[in-house]
Amino acid sequence: MNVFFEESGSFKAGSVLSRQGDAFQVELPGGRRAKVRAKDVLIEFEKPSAGDLIQQADAAAQEIDLDFLWECAPDDEFPFATLGADYFGASFGPVERAALVLRMHSAPVYFRRKGRGQYQRAPQEQLKMALAGLERKRQQGLVQAEYEEELKAGRLPEALAGKALGLLTKPDKNTIEYKALEAAAAARGISQARLMLECGGIPSARALHEARFLSEFFPHGTGFAAVTVGALPEDLPDANVEAFSIDDVTTTEIDDAFSVEHLADGRVRIGVHIAAPALGITPGDAIDAIARTRLSTVYMPGDKITMLPDSVVEAFTLAEGGMRPALSLYVIVNRETQEIVASETRAERVFVKNNLRHNTLDELVTEEALAAGSGEYPHKDDIAVLWPFALALFEKRQQARAGYGLRREVQRNTDFNFYVDGEHITITPRRRGSPLDTIVAELAILANSSWGAFLHDHGVPGIYRSQRAFGAPTGPKRTRMQTNAAPHEGLGVAQYAWSTSPLRRYVDLVNQWQLLACVQHGVTAKLAAPFKPKDADLFAVVQGFDDTYSAYADHQRRMEYFWCLRWLKQENRKQVVASVVKDDLVRLEEIPLLLHVPALGVHARGTRLLMEVMSIDELTVEASVRKLHVLDAPTVTSGAEAEEADEADEGEEELLDAADDSAQSEAEAEAEAEAEAEAGTEANASGESGAEENGNGGEGEDAPAGQHVAEPGQ
Repeated sequence: MNVFFEESGSFKAGSVLSRQGDAFQVELPGGRRAKVRAKDVLIEFEKPSAGDLIQQADAAAQEIDLDFLWECAPDDEFPFATLGADYFGASFGPVERAALVLRMHSAPVYFRRKGRGQYQRAPQEQLKMALAGLERKRQQGLVQAEYEEELKAGRLPEALAGKALGLLTKPDKNTIEYKALEAAAAARGISQARLMLECGGIPSARALHEARFLSEFFPHGTGFAAVTVGALPEDLPDANVEAFSIDDVTTTEIDDAFSVEHLADGRVRIGVHIAAPALGITPGDAIDAIARTRLSTVYMPGDKITMLPDSVVEAFTLAEGGMRPALSLYVIVNRETQEIVASETRAERVFVKNNLRHNTLDELVTEEALAAGSGEYPHKDDIAVLWPFALALFEKRQQARAGYGLRREVQRNTDFNFYVDGEHITITPRRRGSPLDTIVAELAILANSSWGAFLHDHGVPGIYRSQRAFGAPTGPKRTRMQTNAAPHEGLGVAQYAWSTSPLRRYVDLVNQWQLLACVQHGVTAKLAAPFKPKDADLFAVVQGFDDTYSAYADHQRRMEYFWCLRWLKQENRKQVVASVVKDDLVRLEEIPLLLHVPALGVHARGTRLLMEVMSIDELTVEASVRKLHVLDAPTVTSGAEAEEADEADEGEEELLDAADDSAQSEAEAEAEAEAEAEAGTEANASGESGAEENGNGGEGEDAPAGQHVAEPGQ
């Protein structure tokens, strides 16, 4: 005897070996034996064989007319055998019975299962709706198949025009467009992004990288809602100084300016003037909501997404030719010893006489020219005063670093600016560590350190960046953001509160509110400041900023890496010269690009190699090079020189490691890099400068630091 039975939602047939009570021991056509309960058996039969029954029933089931079968079925629940007699008549045998079960079970739109062998036909209205839905799906399937075939042939379906970036960033995976793209890419054995690029769905890999970033961090676009800047305090005094700024020619968010007043007894009053948007923005207002959402200006080669609307930037930027609201730090300096003898913080309006630009002054303002007093340029006398003071600040920081067990900062000589024109990239070297860089950097570090102490002395919380060693004093260092003052060992300062870029970073704006409370309320500032000690909202700002700033920095590095690869293709560089950094890591000489070269071999640091560019993939942001031959090798005369070289490149290597290892945060990598004199400026990203530690071992003021490495493709 044979049985047709249900097992785990499917139907099978087998030969009965034995029966014990209400259970059958059954052997299936494949040889497997199974125990089948009697209640699961739907048909008992002698002929045909179990294997033949399944084959014949499958074929017969396809011949059954579902519409006619539904018409024959009663409205109430019924056993399948009842309907079989009405449909098949006298020829209703085991094969027909099994076919009927298979057909009804596979058509839940027509028949609903009510138990073992029990069914009920679907109500007519529901059946019509279900059939209409099935027809829609069938039509969609045909359209999807057409899309898929076109994509596989390398053509973009008209319906997908303008939708490609959306399908690759945040797609609705239930749409036929996405399903067709997914199937076509799988059939071609390539990624969906590469298929879209080949079909012309996206104009370039650059567009995809930017769209992915924007879809995650700016899903509603980069535009701003209309806002109105609040009125400035009426009692804001006017400073009796003429200030000047030092920035790149393309800088629009001018945060900092400087002034010099000559006093009696060989003293000077040096002013560091910072744009003061906190005077016109109130915590919780519409502008604050925008700034707190964005948290920082985003920099990338050829473009930037500002933290604040243009109207707000224009109201507070330290543009030349007018009185500008500013928070000013004044220090009285003994010119003979370069020691600070007094300091003061004021909220005031400052006349900005000039916006000086690196592009025109770097060649004029050199160490040699300053020593000889030669050359003619604006604010020459003021710069002559600031230069020795900046050097003294630098030396003082080096002494503090030595106390923390750190060596003297080692500075690379070259930085790079990126200028983008459409899809064309120009990468130009720029001398790093020039006198103007040093002046801007040291005065900014002084302001951030002094204002960090100012907040601490008034008992007002702020947002600090600290860097301390784990374990032994010479152990690895980690940078963190916190709300209480702590040393920043890498910079060699007792505390460090970002305060000099309130137009670009939300942290600086928050600190400026706190500083203004100290200036305006003195000893009662703790009660008047917007953020009180242990304020949960302040902790939330710290956490949100840290995560977002790191993500922005990752995007900047990725796009810098992308444009370096574009430069290689654009200039048709089949061969490039690189120098060994460490192990298999090399640095290209003409552009700021670090690459790992598998099987490079053992070479001394600084060995110059001729490399062959084998492949460049802008979509995955990867390049492959191999060594052709050694051009020349350096001569290291002492172990100290080798140790110094290690220190000089360590920060760059850590940044590359951070890019390859997502477990290490960007903040840590940046901190380790800045401790080893690997600072950068926003000039690296968008042609702007204004780094507060611009080339002096500090943190990048507006764009994260380091050689231009990015994690390879996604």
